[in-house]
Amino acid sequence: MNLPNILTLCRILVTPLFIILLFYDHPYAKSWALFIFVVAMLTDIFDGYYARKHNLVTDYGRFLDPLADKVMVLSALISFAVMDVIPYWMVSLIIFRDVFVTGLRMAMSSKNKTMVTSKIAKRKTLSQVLIIIFILFNIGFNTLPISWIKDLILFSKQYDLIYYLTLLVTLFTVFTGLTYLYTNRTVIRQFIS
Repeated sequence: MNLPNILTLCRILVTPLFIILLFYDHPYAKSWALFIFVVAMLTDIFDGYYARKHNLVTDYGRFLDPLADKVMVLSALISFAVMDVIPYWMVSLIIFRDVFVTGLRMAMSSKNKTMVTSKIAKRKTLSQVLIIIFILFNIGFNTLPISWIKDLILFSKQYDLIYYLTLLVTLFTVFTGLTYLYTNRTVIRQFIS
């Protein structure tokens, strides 16, 4: 157990607190949820950088790091659907893509076949993280008496930005799944035959 793996494990362990704060009826609970989410995502950047810089990349870390990201991101998106902030069908598509690709990767790995992860997959995760931060900002700071924040949230509601930006993220997520399948089509054919 090294520092990057401990930070990754902490991201998984803090997820229940994040969810509790999302549903807790307190004026600042959602603001704290935003704070926890941002800190967790910053540790994701730090632990990857630290592991590579100090040659601490392990198989355990390679498995645990994307799992921690998925647990945190999907927990947030499912919570937003339950809270009726975003539609269930968008969350379902995102979950299906992530579970399908992860399952395929694990099945391939069991047959000693490696799949190429493209840079676009990292952008997919970034787009999901950004939409979660945007949603948390909108639901977490809507009670603050600061005029520019109220104006920004009002603008967001007026043009239904949460819906349309989440739709873009959903379509991009599905696109990255299709790109992933296309990029690895040769390996997938070998696996199937």
